[in-house]
Order: sequence, then C-alpha cells, then structure tokens
Amino acid sequence: MLSKKTKYGLKALTYIAKKQCTTPVSISEIAKNENISQKYLESILLSLKKAGILSSKKGKTGGYYLLKVPQEISMSKIIRTLEGPIAMLPCVSLNFYEKCDDCPDENKCSAHKLMIQVRDSTLKILENTTLADYTV
Repeated sequence: MLSKKTKYGLKALTYIAKKQCTTPVSISEIAKNENISQKYLESILLSLKKAGILSSKKGKTGGYYLLKVPQEISMSKIIRTLEGPIAMLPCVSLNFYEKCDDCPDENKCSAHKLMIQVRDSTLKILENTTLADYTV
C-alpha cells in the first residue's frame, strides 16, 4: 500500500507536469488544487528536490518546477524517493537488500520466490511508466 506521502507526491508532480509551463508552480497553488496540507506538501517537495526530480525558485514568483521533461521521470524513481524500497520483502529488494532474520535459506523460501515475481512485475510497470503517462 502506498503511503499518503507517496500518493500526494505523485499528485503534486502530476499537477506540475500538467501545467506545462516554464515558470515555477507555488506550493499554495498545488496544495489548494490537489487538496493537500501545505505544510505536509513542503516536506514532500523538498524530498523530491533532494532526489533531483524538482528544483525551486524563491521569492514572490517562486515555486517548484520539474528538472526533466515528464517523459524522463520514471514512476520507479518517484516511488523509491518517497516510499523507499519497491520490494515487499527486504530479501528481494534490489536497492535495499537485507537478509530476513527468520529465513535460514532464501532459495527454499516460498515467500521469497513469490516476492521476486511480484517485484519483477511491479518494476516492469514502474520503470516503463513515466510522469508523462499521467499528464494527459
């Protein structure tokens, strides 16, 4: 299940991308139009900025804008930035691998085998889907 942080991040990025403008979009505009707490949204947008997805401009006409065109921003990048690992178990994570404490042999674990399939199917969709796919 996606966290509210990730859901709101996706909504905010989609809103910015749909604007298709070269000027920054204010936090208050995004918050109002997407029904997100402005304070919470600030934290989310800052995370996206640190990840190199967004940049910002300060001042009266300031706000946030995409650093790349929407076609170059994969859903996997967004979700990993806001949610962390895509895999449902740490033992199948590609970027955040950890051995499970309760599993002596991953190769014999049925949950491990299933979650690899889930991870691979999920990644196939998320890596082949971009922000542009939701700005129509």
